[in-house]
Amino acid sequence: MKRDKLRIIFMGTPDFAVATLKTLIDNEYDVVGVITAPDKPAGRGRQLNESAVKRYAASQELTILQPTNLKNEAFLKELEILNANLQIVVAFRMLPEVVWNMPMYGTFNLHASLLPNYRGAAPIHWAIINGETKTGVTTFFIDEKIDTGAMILQEEVAIKDNETVGSLHDKLMSVGSELVVKTVNLIQEGDIETTIQPKTEDLKTAYKLNKDNCKIDWNLDLNSIYNKIRGLNPFPAAWCFLFNEEAQLSVKLFKIEKEYGQHDFNIGELIVTKNELKVAAIDGYIHIKEIQLPGKRKMDVKSLLNGYNFSKNAKML
Repeated sequence: MKRDKLRIIFMGTPDFAVATLKTLIDNEYDVVGVITAPDKPAGRGRQLNESAVKRYAASQELTILQPTNLKNEAFLKELEILNANLQIVVAFRMLPEVVWNMPMYGTFNLHASLLPNYRGAAPIHWAIINGETKTGVTTFFIDEKIDTGAMILQEEVAIKDNETVGSLHDKLMSVGSELVVKTVNLIQEGDIETTIQPKTEDLKTAYKLNKDNCKIDWNLDLNSIYNKIRGLNPFPAAWCFLFNEEAQLSVKLFKIEKEYGQHDFNIGELIVTKNELKVAAIDGYIHIKEIQLPGKRKMDVKSLLNGYNFSKNAKML
């Protein structure tokens, strides 16, 4: 049975969420309010930085709320006044029950993985880091836990061997925005069916990224290193220490290539030529194509080699 006209509240913060909000607007859905993160100081001048969602919502003259506390009574009253009957969440924070349980038709989330795998904060990164050949997007109704609610729709996306988190992010952003519209249409038509997420013991988790789990371990096999670097390129970037003469530098690696082969070099040892910089791994080499030194901008390796001298004992650790 077709339902009453939808009045939608959209919740999201980064660019990934903007694509979905724009698709909803382009399809002429009634978005009665947008909830996004408070402005935050950024840069050397500590000027307030607006979220990508806020900037787009403002350009469309949408009602914008930026609560610091989602349980605050004043915010909850503002939410009630908007009188939404559906809430959509894309790349936002965890909601309290008083918020997700408010609208008549529920609150659903778009998650960038094939649930139940890769629940958590960084599903796109970990799918590549773990060497997956496919991932996807899932819409599901929010419940009291993180990414565990009843699934509505899923769509698979292939992961290429040279995929980076940047390119995969953009693919999933586009596919996800269309999946949200399909989900909204099902809800509007009263034709929604859900699937309870299966309970299995070997689920893969999308842990929050931090400095420790973004560090490269050169003792791993070549493919694991390759996956780690591309799974963090371009953000937040894989890093390691460069030991060069007496200096110990924290460097970030971006574009790389892999070469399988046997050799007699020590693990992490740098092989430097006029046009090439590669690192010895257990079963081959990582060819560095883009690198960033401390306090410098990202540069291609040829530019680095033109102005930087490596000692004979230089190595990555």
